[in-house]
Amino acid sequence: MSTPIFSNHGCRLNMYETEAMKELVAQSGLTNTVVINTCAVTAEAVRKAKQDIRKLRRQNPGAKLVVTGCAAQTEPETFAKMAEVDIVIGNTEKMQPATWAGLAGDFGTEPVQVDDIMSVTETAGHLIDGFGTRSRAYVQVQNGCDHRCTFCIIPFGRGNSRSVPAGVVVDQIKRLVEKGYAEIVLTGVDMTSWGADLPATPRLGDLILRILKLVPDLPRLRISSIDSIEVDPALMRAIATEGRLMPHLHLSLQHGDDLILKRMKRRHLRDDAIRFTEEAMRLRPEMTFGADIIAGFPTETEAHFKSSLALVKDCNLTWLHVFPYSVRNGTPAARMPQVNGRDIKSRAARLRAAGEEQVALHLRAQIGKDHNVLMEKPNMGRTQQFAEVLFTKPQPEGKIIVTEITSASATQLQGRAK
Repeated sequence: MSTPIFSNHGCRLNMYETEAMKELVAQSGLTNTVVINTCAVTAEAVRKAKQDIRKLRRQNPGAKLVVTGCAAQTEPETFAKMAEVDIVIGNTEKMQPATWAGLAGDFGTEPVQVDDIMSVTETAGHLIDGFGTRSRAYVQVQNGCDHRCTFCIIPFGRGNSRSVPAGVVVDQIKRLVEKGYAEIVLTGVDMTSWGADLPATPRLGDLILRILKLVPDLPRLRISSIDSIEVDPALMRAIATEGRLMPHLHLSLQHGDDLILKRMKRRHLRDDAIRFTEEAMRLRPEMTFGADIIAGFPTETEAHFKSSLALVKDCNLTWLHVFPYSVRNGTPAARMPQVNGRDIKSRAARLRAAGEEQVALHLRAQIGKDHNVLMEKPNMGRTQQFAEVLFTKPQPEGKIIVTEITSASATQLQGRAK
């Protein structure tokens, strides 16, 4: 093996950073190397990272094996002790050209390169050409988190919140649009905190309105997970007036019961979530919502859980990310009374089933309607609400096709180009 191998775990931001690392590694001239970009969101994520490390070492016995990402940042000693691992690099170090240039020049010095992430005050706007499909590109606008939810280890992996300046974001989006990308997705760890550390403290809505104004050739702008309680008036105005802002929001809700939300140290209550989704749908009737929900948080009773289950319909949620709670050492929730593992598994399954039912309802409601579908593959594209559409006749990749929805399964739409 001479070409470096990259393995990504976790969120869209990690995927973005893996692409940026590929460019940094290529510039350094480093070869015969395996890089694993880890996730720390759950104990299961760390277990899977270790499993991947062992597999990649078996497959590449002579390569230099580098572990980085959030799990490497929060527990570097865990990975440094693994016989398969040659070097551990922190989340700040992985984005610095000097790190990779140093490895290319003299591998073997400083096997653990992980500094204090809380001392980092800036996030660079890494200029990459996009990734995934040739239709959609991701742009990092923010990193880190200032909140301290009791279940979450991520602030200790990502550091405090810091924003990419609006001008840098706009310039990168212009470049990507010139390359032919039809949709840009803004990504970060705590998106609605964007701007708090910048001069004049702009808000996320200000950034979105600025992008849409200064990049008039951008067909579609999408935002990743947001905290609905922190949505600003400018973002609500964009939802109401900007057709190029996609009518799909993924919400960091986590639970549907007020007592559990307080124990999670969340900043919203159940009624806040319902009010937001109702208002967003009033402003944009075609709006759809995804959400993160945790099943089996410590002290959760069956009654608490049923509040989460009811929230799926109360907020008209469609695309759910259900997380069975798992203990993260070092978090306050790890010291709370834990829920039986069987109950956690069962509740997570019931939440997923509720989400699947909502998806099926949404898809059935689209039959007979026309949608603007962005083609990701010759026979597959996505609606503005991110529903997958299959085509019998191939369509041009990267193009937006006016499509009549002819039928629906439980998970996908079938369409015909008009």
